[in-house]
Amino acid sequence: MIRAVTVIAGLAVAAPAAFAQQAPDTSLPGGSTASGGSKSMRDLLSDGYEIKASVPNGTKFIVFMQKDKSAYACEFVTITNSRCGSIN
Repeated sequence: MIRAVTVIAGLAVAAPAAFAQQAPDTSLPGGSTASGGSKSMRDLLSDGYEIKASVPNGTKFIVFMQKDKSAYACEFVTITNSRCGSIN
């Protein structure tokens, strides 16, 4: 009986991991991204945007960047993998 409960508990814990999917990597060499209209953090820093805040989000960070009245939110995964989108 205890063995059956242990097996069921183990399956319940492992099930979400079995169904989890990783999003495809759309990054291109040099830190650019393939999704239309988005920029990399490198592009934004080169354009004069400043990092205003960052918050952890699981294993990633969301980085908020601003220049004058324009702002972007970037999903920062690794040094070479980020994607950003305009938030205004």
